[in-house]
Amino acid sequence: MTSTRRSPTDQLPFGSITDVAGINVGHFQRTGRGWQTGTTVVIAAGGATPGVDVRGGGPGTRETDAIDPQNLVQEIHGICLTGGSAFGLAASYGLMSWLEERSLGFPIGSGAGIPPVVPVVPVVPGAVIFDLGRAGNGANRPDADFGSKAAHNARSAQTKWGSVGAGTGAKAGGLQGGVGTASTTVRIPGQPSGAVTGTDIEVTIGALAVANPNGSVIDPVSGLPWEPSGLRLRRPPGDERRVLAAALAGPAVPGFGVSESLNTTIGVVATSARLNKAETSKMASVAHDGMARAVRPAHSMTDGDTVFGLATGAHPLPAQARHQALNLILAAAADTFAAACTHAVLAATTIGPLAAYRDLCPSVYRS
Repeated sequence: MTSTRRSPTDQLPFGSITDVAGINVGHFQRTGRGWQTGTTVVIAAGGATPGVDVRGGGPGTRETDAIDPQNLVQEIHGICLTGGSAFGLAASYGLMSWLEERSLGFPIGSGAGIPPVVPVVPVVPGAVIFDLGRAGNGANRPDADFGSKAAHNARSAQTKWGSVGAGTGAKAGGLQGGVGTASTTVRIPGQPSGAVTGTDIEVTIGALAVANPNGSVIDPVSGLPWEPSGLRLRRPPGDERRVLAAALAGPAVPGFGVSESLNTTIGVVATSARLNKAETSKMASVAHDGMARAVRPAHSMTDGDTVFGLATGAHPLPAQARHQALNLILAAAADTFAAACTHAVLAATTIGPLAAYRDLCPSVYRS
C-alpha cells in the first residue's frame, strides 16, 4: 500500500525527495544577460549506497563506472545534475570540493607509513542536460562555482522547484522545463517470528527529475499530463489547448515534420531502505519505466536519459521474502519518478523564450 505526501510549495500532492531522511537538495542558477542555466545537487551527508542506469542515446555523465555494482566504491555522498551539456560536468568539481572540506568521500589509506595527500576523495557521479544557448550565449554554462554554490544552498526541506537549478534552461517538448520532485511511502510486512508477526517497516522512496526531454510531459490532445500522478485536473478549454498544441509542436524539421532538438531527462531516485549496489541500480533502472510513462517519447537518440539511485540504509528489509519487499520499492520508484517528471513541468515558470505550462493553461491550476 502506498501513500503520497503533499508538496510544501504548491500544495499539489507530490511530496519531495527530501522526505527521505538524510537527503538534502540544493540549487544554483543564473538568468539574464545571456544566462539561462544552473546546477542542482543531491547530498547524502551520512553516505548512501549508489546505483545508476543510463538509457538515453546521447548521455553526458561522470563516475558512472565507479558506482557499477562490480567495482570498488560502495558509498557516495553527493550527485551533481547540471545544465551546460558536457561543459557542465565541471560543476561536479565544486561539489567535490565542498564534500572534501567536510571530509566526506572515499577514505584514502596510508602506505608504507606515509600519510595520504588528502584524507578522502569524494566520488561525485553526475549527469548533464543540453541547454546551451537557451538565452542566446552558448558560452555561458555552469562551472565549479555552480556546484559549490548549489551545495551551500542544500536544504533538508528544499522548497524551490520548477525553473531553478539544473531546470533553469530546461526545455520540455516546447515548454519551459524544470526540476520536479515527489515521494511515496510503502509499508513492508515485518518478518514473522514464530507465531508472532514482526513489526511492519515503512520505507520512503523519493525522486528528483530534471525534465528536459525531446518528448513531452503533456498530452497535446487533452492538454493534461500524460501521467497525472493522482491529480484531479480539469481539462483546459479549447482555446488553451490550441495554443498549447502549437507550443508542443514547435518548428518543423525538414524531412521529418516535427520538432527535434538535443535534450535529456536526468534525476535521482532515493530510498530509506538498506539496499546493495545491484539492488540500488535496479531501482534506478525501474525508475526509467516511470520516465517513459510521463515523457513520450523517452530514451531517444537525442536524449541522454540517466537516473541515479541512492539507498540511505535506514531501514533494513526482512530477510524472508526480500524480493517481495524489493518489488514494492521498485514499483514505487517508477511511480515516484513519473510524478517528479510531471511536477517539473507543472511547477515551471516562464523565464526565457519558452512559455511555461502554467501560463498557457492557467485554468488547470484553478481546478
